[in-house]
Amino acid sequence: MNKVTLKIEGMSCGHCVKAVTEALKKLVGVTDAEVAIGSATVTFDPGQVTLDRIKAAVEEEGYRVVSAG
Repeated sequence: MNKVTLKIEGMSCGHCVKAVTEALKKLVGVTDAEVAIGSATVTFDPGQVTLDRIKAAVEEEGYRVVSAG
């Protein structure tokens, strides 16, 4: 398992947190997603999901991933 913390722009409320959490947890290979306003820490299996796909899931919800580390 890998763990990554994403810095996310555009999140401003609890609804934003919920939307990102649900989007991440829907991805096959994501085992945990701890989301707060402005960031998300994601635990995932790199054999099932890529970091690029994780970022895309956040961006599909209308937010911008500005860094991942």
